[in-house]
Amino acid sequence: MNGDLIELIDKSYPKMSKGHKLIANYIKEHYDKAAFMTALKFGQTVGVSESTVVRFASELGFDGYPSLQTALQDLMRKKLTTVQRIEVSSDKIGDEDILDKMLSLDIERIRRTMEETSHDDFNRAVEKIANCQTIYIIGARSSASLAQFLWYYFNLIFPQVKLVHASTRSELFEQIMRIDEKDVLIGMSFPRYSRQTVLALQYAQSRGANVIAITDCKSSPLTNYADCSLYAKSDMASFVDSLVAPLSLINALIVAVSIRNKDVVTKNFERLEKIWHEYEVYEDSKPDSNSVKGKNHE
Repeated sequence: MNGDLIELIDKSYPKMSKGHKLIANYIKEHYDKAAFMTALKFGQTVGVSESTVVRFASELGFDGYPSLQTALQDLMRKKLTTVQRIEVSSDKIGDEDILDKMLSLDIERIRRTMEETSHDDFNRAVEKIANCQTIYIIGARSSASLAQFLWYYFNLIFPQVKLVHASTRSELFEQIMRIDEKDVLIGMSFPRYSRQTVLALQYAQSRGANVIAITDCKSSPLTNYADCSLYAKSDMASFVDSLVAPLSLINALIVAVSIRNKDVVTKNFERLEKIWHEYEVYEDSKPDSNSVKGKNHE
C-alpha cells in the first residue's frame, strides 16, 4: 500500500470505533514493538480481540493483518532511531547463538532478494550501463562502502566512471552538474534513506540521465526518480545495516556487465596483469629461493 501508514491512520481515526482507536494509538506510540507482534499478541497487548485487530487492518484498506504488519515493519525501518534499533534487535535476536542467527538471517535476505528483484529491470540496468558514456555512482553513509566497491570494479572495465562523494549538498551538485541523457547514475540507499542520494537521483532525472536505484523496496524514495529499481533486502541488525544481500546484487551486476563487454574486459585485464606483474603489485605466491636457503643455514 502506498503512502505513510501514520497518515493513513490519522485520516481514518475520527471514524474509528473505540477498539480500533486503541490499536491506532498503540501503533503511533509503539510502532517498533507492534511490527513483530502477531494479531493475537497485538490484541492482548492493547486489550482487544484478535478479530478486532484483523478488522482494523481490513478497514484501513489492507488485505489482511500480514499486509498491515509488513507496512509496520516498513515504517519501522524508515523511522527508527539508532537507539530504538538496538532495543528492537535485542528483543528480536537475543544474546544467544548470535552467529548462527545472523548468518541465517542473511541467507534469508538473499533468498528474498532473489524472489523480489525484477529480472527485466536487472537486464535493462545492464544494458543502460553497457551503453552509456559516463557512469556516476553515489552511496552515502553505510552505502558508501557499496558504492566504493562498485566503482572499483567498474573503473577497471569502463573509461569514464565517477564516484560521487555526498559530503555536502554544494559539492554533490558540483560533481554531477554535467550529467545528461548519455550518462547513467547508479544510486544506492537503504533505511534510513540518505537525503543527499535522493536529491542526486532527482537531479539526474531532471537532466534526462538514465537512473538506476539499488534500494530495499518499492516504497523507497529512490524509486520515484529511477528508470530501473533493483531491490535488495537489508533488514537491520541492531544499529548495523546488513549489506550482504545488496553486495550480492552488486556482484551480480558487475558480472553481468563484464560478460556483456567480454572482449573489452579481457583486453583491459590483460593490460592490467602486465602492469601488476611489472610493478609487483601483488605478493608473489611462490617462495623466494634465497630466503628459503637462508633459513636452512640458520
